Amino acid sequence: MALVACTMVSAGTASQSTTVNEGAEYTLRPGEQAALSDLGTLRYQRLVNDSRCAPDVQCIWAGDAEVAFEWLPEHGAKQSFSLHTGVEPRSQILGTRRLTLVSLTRGAAPAATVRVDPAATP
Repeated sequence: MALVACTMVSAGTASQSTTVNEGAEYTLRPGEQAALSDLGTLRYQRLVNDSRCAPDVQCIWAGDAEVAFEWLPEHGAKQSFSLHTGVEPRSQILGTRRLTLVSLTRGAAPAATVRVDPAATP
């Protein structure tokens, strides 16, 4: 099953549409959204907190960054959740898929690289 990423851009610029297969990594910026074929829409809302150790600095703990997402399934209520870089949760079940935060760039509006895989069956 494919993942379709759609970027909403300000007026006057073209919008992008990208298809990403399960297991592939893709990048979203705050405010961008991705449609998981027949499952619903994922939106990267914002950076909540970033206490990661700065580059080229020696830290006792690498720190953690938290990013907020919103999931709007095809059938069901909207769900807000956060994923982390250094502590749990690093992934979230979305219907029959698992969304995993793979990496996060630095800055006020960091790009989040995520991966969508089939959720493990019990």
